[in-house]
Amino acid sequence: MSDTESDEEHNKLGEYEGDRNEAGERHGVGKAVLANGHIYQGHYENGKRHGKGTYHFKNGSRYVGKYQQNMKHGQGTFYYPDGSKYEGSWVKDVREGHGVYTYPNGDIYEGEWLNHMRHGQGVYHYHATGSKYKGSWMNGKMEHAGEYIHSNHRYKGNFSNNNDPDELEYAEPPSVFKWIPICITPITPGTVKPG
Repeated sequence: MSDTESDEEHNKLGEYEGDRNEAGERHGVGKAVLANGHIYQGHYENGKRHGKGTYHFKNGSRYVGKYQQNMKHGQGTFYYPDGSKYEGSWVKDVREGHGVYTYPNGDIYEGEWLNHMRHGQGVYHYHATGSKYKGSWMNGKMEHAGEYIHSNHRYKGNFSNNNDPDELEYAEPPSVFKWIPICITPITPGTVKPG
């Protein structure tokens, strides 16, 4: 699914209501209903989306956040039609920097992004199992040092190309037991034989 808006300069501009500058360009706050069915409402600067705005796509996607020179840039949230969502940093229309992606199945990735991919340090939470992977990512894949964390144990190792490492270090947390007496059962005479 694409999260790239139509380039208004190459398509018909559609209908616009809002502020304009002396040159007649969209400037200030306005609403545009584009010829392709998309709708943008927010700030403009010299004819381009710039500042806070909301862009509704015909396919049901929606972006709410900052723009710079017609591109998503700064903090913003993108809602996809499949129910997934990205909240975080954008650089020139690309997920880049720190962000949180919630997948349709409930899994969540929180960490660093580069060129729309998980890249750097991050944590991936598996909704179905409650476990998580915490560590390094490269080009969208688990890479280098990381650990799988399950409910009562964890595995550490070096990952390569999203594959489990050849060697894992099992690091089970120490167990601490505490005995709490509930009641004392008396010994009935004759039930215990001397031995």
